[in-house]
Amino acid sequence: MNRRKFLRAGSMATIGGFAVRGMSNPILSALQNSLAEDRVLVIVQLFGGNDGLNTVIPLDRYDLLSQFRPHVLIPSDQTLSLTGLPNTALHPALGGLQDLWQDGKLSIVQGVSYPQPNFSHFRATDIYETGSDAGVLLSTGWAGRYLSSEYPNYPAGYPNTAMPDPLAIRVGGFIGPGLQHMGVSMGVSVNNTNDPLDLTGNQYIDPVTPDCKGAKLANIRTVQRQTDLYGDVIEAAAVSGCNLSTQYPTGNEPGAELAQALKIVAQLICGGLRTKIYWVSMSGFDTHASQVEASDHRLGTHATLLQGLSDSIHAFQDDLQLLGLEDRVMGMTFSEFGRRIVSNASLGTDHGSAQPMFLFGTNVIPGMLGNNPEIPTNSTYNTNTAMQYDFRSVYASVLKDWFCLDTSDVNDILLDTFQPLNIINPGGCISTDIHALNQRAGDDLLQVFPNPFVERTTLRFTTFGGPILLQVFNEQGQLITTVLNKEIAAGTHTVDADLGEQQAGVYYARMQNGSRQQVRSLLKVR
Repeated sequence: MNRRKFLRAGSMATIGGFAVRGMSNPILSALQNSLAEDRVLVIVQLFGGNDGLNTVIPLDRYDLLSQFRPHVLIPSDQTLSLTGLPNTALHPALGGLQDLWQDGKLSIVQGVSYPQPNFSHFRATDIYETGSDAGVLLSTGWAGRYLSSEYPNYPAGYPNTAMPDPLAIRVGGFIGPGLQHMGVSMGVSVNNTNDPLDLTGNQYIDPVTPDCKGAKLANIRTVQRQTDLYGDVIEAAAVSGCNLSTQYPTGNEPGAELAQALKIVAQLICGGLRTKIYWVSMSGFDTHASQVEASDHRLGTHATLLQGLSDSIHAFQDDLQLLGLEDRVMGMTFSEFGRRIVSNASLGTDHGSAQPMFLFGTNVIPGMLGNNPEIPTNSTYNTNTAMQYDFRSVYASVLKDWFCLDTSDVNDILLDTFQPLNIINPGGCISTDIHALNQRAGDDLLQVFPNPFVERTTLRFTTFGGPILLQVFNEQGQLITTVLNKEIAAGTHTVDADLGEQQAGVYYARMQNGSRQQVRSLLKVR
């Protein structure tokens, strides 16, 4: 009997406390205790830069678009109408999203960008994932900062019975900057659910050397053990979970890869995982050439991509509805940028700035926020659609109205103040008791007081003995000072940190003690 059949045959025992390894794993037993009020965010990343003007089509600008986009423009009579918006339509491949619009489960935010946009795929992706200004480099992601604020002790003491599941799961790709926080990945990456992180036989227990190399090796081993436990939890959730929708694209159908990722997400949510964020992606949106077919602009690379996106999201939403889970889950799309107004001679479009974003689910406020993009009458090859909303205002809305954070916490996570948008129904937030439970989960190894502070603050840390590294970083991830770097006896100790010469703002204190590490935010005032 293979591992999956064994789990399936004993699925009740698995949920009730069956230990996949060693027959005494308490983490798996917590699957049955998942809290229905936990809210889930699904992020759908569109790599390449989606052409917003051919996705959400401004019919009231059609004459100008015909002048500037003759190589790619969709015939106006072939677009999909949006009830209540006579001047706006969808690409004909977006039938699934049109259905969600009709059902009141789709919100469109027009003109999303940021000041001084960057047109490099790599840098623009980094900006959207970290939530930074155009000229600022950050080493933490916006979602990573959120998860760190919600589970401040992570990764020390994780997984545990209070939070046995991965905080975030990247399905079908690597953990990117968005889920990073001060060198810690706040989630795990999987491609399937068949014990995706199985490291049996690759873990070592022999003593490490008492030096910096040993500390790094100990950290690697801790990550291995943590990863192995999370793999067990994911497989157990997949065994007890299910999918009910028959609409997911398969095989060679457009969007089959994205659909499979979203299908796994629905399966794991159904299986009881309390994971807060799932991150999936779709590539191919860098349509410099052959965006459309010359003989029929309804067809081509972009149409295939949009159909795959639309059909996959529609199937996912159908699955959630059939599973009785759709009120707990909200999704959001984003790309690193949009495309320019003027098309090129290769039946394509080039890197631009503003883009539309889609939010989907039963808790979005349906409709379109913002106006159709303005198309200047003197548009040139370098003309872009104007920004209407900062992308971080969308993030602020998610944090405030979906994850129910206070305004001050939202500002701390986004490192500035961004006005939330009226796009998410804020009702039914998680209780403060659950938030407090999340805050206490794991091992509390590092405290800071006073915080906020003016010039000096005290770091109190608990060590099991051995090398201790205490450092302070600014919000760009740059090292400001090393407070302590030496061998310390086991116990609880305090040390002062003098930041009197630093500017007021947000800083991070990071403690490393062998395989244990923890980060705390600091606020310097005046």
